[in-house]
Formats: sequence, structure tokens, C-alpha cells
Amino acid sequence: MKQVTLYTDGACSGNPGPGGWGAVLLYGEHRKELSGGERETTNNRMELTAVIEGLRALKQPCIVDIYSDSAYTVNAFTQGWVRGWERGNWRKADKKPVLNADLWQELLALTRVHRVTFHKVKGHADNALNNRCDELARAAILRGSD
Repeated sequence: MKQVTLYTDGACSGNPGPGGWGAVLLYGEHRKELSGGERETTNNRMELTAVIEGLRALKQPCIVDIYSDSAYTVNAFTQGWVRGWERGNWRKADKKPVLNADLWQELLALTRVHRVTFHKVKGHADNALNNRCDELARAAILRGSD
């Protein structure tokens, strides 16, 4: 399996409000940048969409290291929340529906195609690729929905 690195970020102007997402895929010497947005969304939806779109861009099953500054996204996998939500029919421990269940379900399905490892990075710090994803996401907000 190919080893791929995926950096992602989401942004929103207002929450909810216009949003954007950005992703950078790295494979050997190859680099691909992706971005898009929605007119009315939330930051968390854009964070999840960035990961989904990055994984969707892969043409075959890969080993993927995913780097995100979204604790919401990373912790859901590293702490097992998403599997619990799935077992609980997309309800949290308090029996309330999981927010963004549609995106969580899609992302979970993609993680079953690829072998993924999630890594948390500090946002708006000295990580050039995370900062690039932030630039892509913010530019997508300015372009409007794609």
C-alpha cells in the first residue's frame, strides 16, 4: 500500500456562516492541494469535510497519516468516540443525536477503505502544511460555495 500524508483544516466566517476547507496530500515527491466551501455551515463540518475530501481523492487504498488541528476530528478517532456513536445508533451517551452524523458516517466508511492514523497538530503555529490548509480554507470562504 502507498504511504500518503494528509494535512487538513476547516474554517468558518461566523459559526454557522460561510465556510471553507483545505487539504494537502503528499505522496513521495507529489503534492496535491484541494479546497472547497459552503455558503452556510459550521467550522466542525468544514474540518470533517477536509478529511473526507482528502481521502476521497485517493484512487486506491492507502496507508494515510492524517494531520489536523481539530481536536473534534482527531479525538473522535483516537479516543474511540466515533465507534461508540456508531454502536449507539449515532446517539451520544446522553441519548442526544450526534451532530454531523452524516459526515461522521462517511468519514468512518473511508477509514475502512484506507489504513489511517490521526495526528493532532497545533493550529496557527509553526506547521507550514497546517498553515497552508488554513490559507486554502480561508480562500475558499472568499470564493463562496464551490
